[in-house]
Amino acid sequence: MTNKVTVGEKIKIRQAEIKDAERIANLCEQLEYYVTNQQIEQRLAKINHNNAHIVYVATLANEYVIGWVHAHISDLLIIPTQAILLGLVVEENYRSSGIGRILMQQIEQWASLAGCEGVMLRSSLRRKEAHLFYEKIGYTNIKQSLAFYKQLA
Repeated sequence: MTNKVTVGEKIKIRQAEIKDAERIANLCEQLEYYVTNQQIEQRLAKINHNNAHIVYVATLANEYVIGWVHAHISDLLIIPTQAILLGLVVEENYRSSGIGRILMQQIEQWASLAGCEGVMLRSSLRRKEAHLFYEKIGYTNIKQSLAFYKQLA
């Protein structure tokens, strides 16, 4: 069941707060990212003191978090300053209601005000619906690559 909402009337977008940690963790699980409330609290506390990061949440009128988005400003030698989207999740029962679009617009506005020339994001090859969403809101697939990781001691 999809809960259709009128974004302008019932949804509020604000910066994430520590009190949002449990809902953010629950939403992460919907995309198979398993983190604890405590991990989210610790990471939010660190991020909220770093002006190069931003985390917004979308809430219903009762402050119930139904989506979040996280971005970081990246200054690289090889490309102009850009915001990197690090995560976007909308509660599965509220998808296709315009909430993801509003969260992305908020990131784009933040990035523009911070002097970024664009917003870059990566999306798993298996998330076909996400690819369609990003294309629908004006993003272009510019590259496919592999991701590598090394655990540090």
